[in-house]
This record gives sequence, structure tokens and C-alpha cells, in this order.
Amino acid sequence: MKYPPFLKQNGTIGFVAPSFGCNGSPYREAFDNAQKKLSERGFRLSLGPNCYAGQGIGISNTPQKCAAELMEAWQKQDIDCLISCGGGELMCEILEYLDFDRLAETPPKWYMGYSDNTNFTFLLATLCDTASVYGPNAAAFGMEPWHPSLEDALSLLIGKSLCVSGYPLWEKESLKDETHPLAPYHTTQPRVLKKFPDRDLEFSGRLLGGCMDCLVNLTGTRFDRVGDFVKKYKDDGILWFLEACDLNVFGIRRAMWQMEQAGWFAHTKGFLIGRPLCFGQESMGLNAYEAILSTASRHRVPVLMDVDLGHLPPMMPLITGSMAHVRSRGNDICIQMQLR
Repeated sequence: MKYPPFLKQNGTIGFVAPSFGCNGSPYREAFDNAQKKLSERGFRLSLGPNCYAGQGIGISNTPQKCAAELMEAWQKQDIDCLISCGGGELMCEILEYLDFDRLAETPPKWYMGYSDNTNFTFLLATLCDTASVYGPNAAAFGMEPWHPSLEDALSLLIGKSLCVSGYPLWEKESLKDETHPLAPYHTTQPRVLKKFPDRDLEFSGRLLGGCMDCLVNLTGTRFDRVGDFVKKYKDDGILWFLEACDLNVFGIRRAMWQMEQAGWFAHTKGFLIGRPLCFGQESMGLNAYEAILSTASRHRVPVLMDVDLGHLPPMMPLITGSMAHVRSRGNDICIQMQLR
């Protein structure tokens, strides 16, 4: 696994928009303020041509232009790391225009984003053997004040700390809108970890995962080389981190089944499951826990659910591709990542 150098003081953060850009409110205002706050931290900034674009469908621009922006930024020697402007819907359509061989050959840099950015963070690991950060998109750094999860994300990028421990409260309903574009996370709900088996857990493995909506879409395509990846790292074992956006409880269950049948869960050491956007949903007797456990339980490994990951913030930033040791005592969690 290749690990990029950490972002240095006065280093350059590049912003790209391979999914949605920040062309409308409240994202434009939040992104503007994010640039201000990161500049105040001493970083130089470089904006790609699509950051404020809104010409695409489900992404900032045409798939070809989004791919070109990402390829160019990745190869620029004066950009030290990349943060995606936002999530979106159709980032998958840029993949056929990316040169993954060239990406693998170019000296690596950190790429951070989540949701639709799974299309890149996941494939950097499985196709290029390059680590990335599954963490907040650029506009989140514009909130006032910063939530501790944003400090954690920046700490990963600069190499200050590779350990995350979750957060006591999470946001069920956001207060961010056009009138309040810089609103912080509205954290009102206590985090309650669900463990299977129901006891203190401790397990290790190589982190791999992201948004299930994107992952199941990649399953079985020519970009799916997960079987080779999990075989290569079978001695480490895979620690899957998964969360869901648009999938309902039956969509989650189908996605788990499909990934398992594609061989993705071979050599699995454990599952970290984030709160899905359909949190609390039950349909025809199926809830989100059983939707996961119907497949995960067959592997007889620890399953930790309602973790701070994904679309119901805050989210712990995780280094995709890194080795991680997970320890959960009571309602606490600690994930220590190692770059090996």
C-alpha cells in the first residue's frame, strides 16, 4: 500500500469537483468560508476549474471535464493533497475517462471526500494500491465553529494523529440552509453503538469501504478488482467500513448480498457500519440492523453498528487502505490506524 506524504505547513490544498461543485447556496458560501479558514491555518489553495461549476447532471460538469480536472490536479507537483468539493450522484460516469495506470505511477497525494467520492477513494486502493481518506468534503470546513470531526480530518492529512474515537452526539436534522450556510452540525442525538456479539470488541484489519450506494454500483464492472485486492492482503484481513445514503433497508440487504456473492467479503476480519440515512426505518419486518446482519453474521466476525460514519454527521475520517486496530469498550470506540 502506498501512502502519500503528509500535508506540511504552508503546503497546497487542491480542490476538485469530480462530483457536485459548490455553485449554489448554501454550498458556495460554505466553500468560500472553508477557503478562508484553511488559509488562516497557513495553507495555500488551488482551485480546479469545476469547483463552482454546475453544468453537469449529478456532477459539476461533463464526465470528461470532471475526469480531466482530477487527472490534472493529481499530477500537479505543486499540489500536495486534494479535497473534493462535495458528493453527488453520477461520479461513476467519470471513471471510464480516468487513466488509473497513470494515477498509480504518479507520486501519490492524499485525496479526501466521502459519499459519491467512494468512486475514487475505493478505487485508489483496489486499483492503484494507494491510500486515501474517507472524510468530509470541502464545504464542511466552512462551518462556524468547526466540529471536532473536522479537526480530526485535518489531523490525518497533516499526520498529527492517526487515531479517532468517535463523538458523543450526532445530527438527525441539519440546520444548514440558504439562510444559515455556515451552521455547524446540529448534534442532538446520543450515539449508541450496537455490537454483534453484544460485548466489548477488539479486532484488526485493513480498512476498505465507503458508501454502499456506490460500491454496489461498481460490483461486477471492469473496475471491480476487489477479489485481487482481498487476496493480496488476506494475511492482514479486510476490515469493511460501510454506510448508506439513498438505499432503504431492503436496498442495504440486497447490496450486502451482492457484494458477498461477488467474493468481496472473503478474508473479512470485521465490519464497521455507519448510521444509514434511513436510520430507524423498518419495512415488512426488516430494519437496518438485520439488513446488515443477514449477510455479515455468516462470516462470524465482529460487527459494530451505528458508528460515526457517513451521511448522518459527524463522521470519523478513516484512511482507506491502512491497517486499523478497533477497540470498543462499552459505548466507546477507538480506531488506531497504521501506515503499513
